[in-house]
Amino acid sequence: MTDHSIRGKVALIAGGAKNLGGLIARDLAQQGAAAVVVHYNSAASKADADATVTAVQAAGAKAVALQGDLTSAAAVERLFADAIAAVGRPDIAINTVGKVLKKPITEISEAEYDEMSAVNAKTAFFFLKEAGKHVNDNGKVVTLVTSLLGAFTPFYASYAGTKAPVEHFTRAAAKEFGERGISVTAVGPGPMDTSFFYPAEGADAVAYHKTAAALSPHSKTGLTDIEDVVPFIRHLVSDGWWITGQTILINGGYTTK
Repeated sequence: MTDHSIRGKVALIAGGAKNLGGLIARDLAQQGAAAVVVHYNSAASKADADATVTAVQAAGAKAVALQGDLTSAAAVERLFADAIAAVGRPDIAINTVGKVLKKPITEISEAEYDEMSAVNAKTAFFFLKEAGKHVNDNGKVVTLVTSLLGAFTPFYASYAGTKAPVEHFTRAAAKEFGERGISVTAVGPGPMDTSFFYPAEGADAVAYHKTAAALSPHSKTGLTDIEDVVPFIRHLVSDGWWITGQTILINGGYTTK
């Protein structure tokens, strides 16, 4: 019988330096992963990546931090190649990379659109491509999207719109990789209490989001807490392997499809 436990497995986390990605890295190490590769985008997040590596090592797993701007196919290829050289082929590949822009459609420049598309859609596509080539049989692949895929709202066209293709990338990859026992899922958290959320939102919007979920009164912040998302990631990359090709919104009743 196939072993779907996390113990002894190798994990690669794109955007694994901090926030949700950093907590996932720590959690997988605590669940017995043998090695965790912590990807970070630039020098600005190197200190966070190093801190996450230290925490992973303290939990008993091997860890390495790898830097790269993943908006080119070559950079994603290099990330997987360097990860494999450092710790071996991954059993678990998780992509948490994303960029948010809250702006009316009429004010979004071509350069802004191109950047959003590169970060949110292109990176996800080529991460899935390399995962399909390099993740071990019976592996698990997860991409972070957004609960805004289930919302009817203004101002997030370039954010939710460039995350939306990942739903079909996920379905296609699940079909294509399934014969090797690899599950592929997308996870869409609600607005999270992290540094990723606040810069894009004004005070009124923050106040609204903190009350918008059905379970907001029972959250310590009113928002989706990363601690509430991690157990679902853990499940999807272990016993929850039978879930594949799905986009799962984890948001306390913020929105649904």
